[in-house]
This record gives sequence, structure tokens and C-alpha cells, in this order.
Amino acid sequence: MKLVTICTPMYNEGENIEKFYKEITKVIAPIIDKYKFEFLFINDGSLDDSLEKVKEIRQYDKRVKYVDLSRNFGKEVAMAAGFDYALGDAVITMDSDLQHPPKIILEMIKEWENGYQDVYGKRRERPGESKFKKKSSSMYYEMLKKFSKTPVLPGVGDFRLLDRVCIEGIKKLRESQRYTKGLYMWIGYSKKEVLFDAEERYAGETKWKLSSLINLAIDGITSNTVFPLRVASIVGAIISIIAFIYMVYILVSTLFLGNDVSGYPSTIIIMLFLGGLQILFLGIIGEYVGKIFVETKNRPIYLIKEYSDEIE
Repeated sequence: MKLVTICTPMYNEGENIEKFYKEITKVIAPIIDKYKFEFLFINDGSLDDSLEKVKEIRQYDKRVKYVDLSRNFGKEVAMAAGFDYALGDAVITMDSDLQHPPKIILEMIKEWENGYQDVYGKRRERPGESKFKKKSSSMYYEMLKKFSKTPVLPGVGDFRLLDRVCIEGIKKLRESQRYTKGLYMWIGYSKKEVLFDAEERYAGETKWKLSSLINLAIDGITSNTVFPLRVASIVGAIISIIAFIYMVYILVSTLFLGNDVSGYPSTIIIMLFLGGLQILFLGIIGEYVGKIFVETKNRPIYLIKEYSDEIE
């Protein structure tokens, strides 16, 4: 029998764990004679009773396993820990707040058996999402699709089934500044989408703040493309050419035509514009240099405080 791992990163999800477990077990009940399952919870430094809830369930269901990280490393790193410790022939990653509908698991397994190695969930609708967020997200993905060398799938998150061959591929990618959505596409393999409507959170509040989403967007751009650096180079070259032409014009106008040098306001405006542009481009370069700085330290991407006995 094939083993399927349900892998769930969690951060302060104590109110959701029991309901999540019950819903998953209800969905997989019709196929437990065909597949073995394990439930792998990655505790990403939760400050509530998330881990205690998992341990309570584990007392009567040894399929439940956990990895307790030493602190909050972020969802991207928590998923990397899940990939490292999942034992399944296939691994399904999903959130524990039940926004990813458990019933889609059966459809994912079916497509996996049809030969697809990466079966990803694509949202049709997400309740409560503002028009601004939808529009900004759409614009971001369009920009990323246009300039990234790696294909990008809009509306696709971390709810997916990955075959063991995909898991082994991702495990080789050990960068600490992780953008997992890009890694899924980088490894390739045969992919298949399944559509779903995102549900409301069962309990609690979302952990994603605007600043977190902005940081994730910046990581997505800097991890998938060097286009911002190229833009800085092109704009710098264009401005240099314009500045040289203007310099020649001023020189000729002053020496041969006897015109007075004037235009103090325009000079100040040009100086401020160029100064702001330089700071912007230095910031872009700084993002890439900062990533290099972090990666060259070669630190482990996470540390573990505790894990269940069966995990080796």
C-alpha cells in the first residue's frame, strides 16, 4: 500500500487542529483500505496550545506525527521541514485552518494515480478578499509571469500533492530565503491543476499581514528573476546618454553662442530626481546583495526542538 503524508505547517492554530484532523479522517475514510496515511504537523514556534492539541490526538492515533521547530521560522521554512521529514510516496501540503477544503484530497490522489507528479490546487474564489487585494495580486502575477524565466501560476498556493520524486528534488534546494511557489515550478515534472473554492477560516485570524505579503512578493521577484537589476542598468544607461547630450548642448551654447547659464529650478529638480533614482536602484541592488549575504552564511534553514518518535 502506498503511503500518503498530509503535511501541515502550523502557527498558533490550536483552535483548528482537532477540527482539521476530524475533517481529514472523514474524507479519507473511503480509501484507507487502499492507502496508508500519516499526518505530519510542523509546529512553527506556536505560542498557543497547537502542539499540545497534536499530542493529544497522537495518544489515540499513531499516524499523527509532529516536528517542533525551535522558533518561528516562517511558513516557507516550515514547509521545507515537512518535506525533509515526510515519509510518504506522495505528500499533500495544506493549511490547518480548513481554508483548503479536505474533499479535494481525493481528487488530487486520483490525478496522482493518473500519472501526474505535481497536482496543485487553484483557487476559483476566496471569500472576504477585497477588490484591491485581487487586483494587486493579479498585477503582481502578471508582472512575474512576464519577466520570470521560470513559469508562474497565478492563483496557485501551497495546497498540492507532490510525488516522492518532486519531494526529493525540492529537498536538494537548500536556500534559506525560500519562495516555495517558485521552487515548485523550477523542479518541473508533470503537473495538473484541480480547482477549488477557498473556505472561510474555521477559527482564529489569518497570520498574513500586509507587510508579510509585501515581503513574500519581493522574495518572489528577487528569487525568480534579475529583471529589476536589468531595468536599473538600462535606465542608468539611458539617463547617462541624455545627460551627456545635455552636457554637450550646455557647453556649445555657452562657449560658441554666448548664452548665459541659467535654469536654477530645473537644475534642482533634475538633481533631486536623479538622487531619488540612485537611492531606488541602490535599494534594488541591496535586496539582491542581502540575499547573497544570508545565503553565504550557510546556516541550517531551521532547528528542531522536539519530534515524535517515529520520525528519523
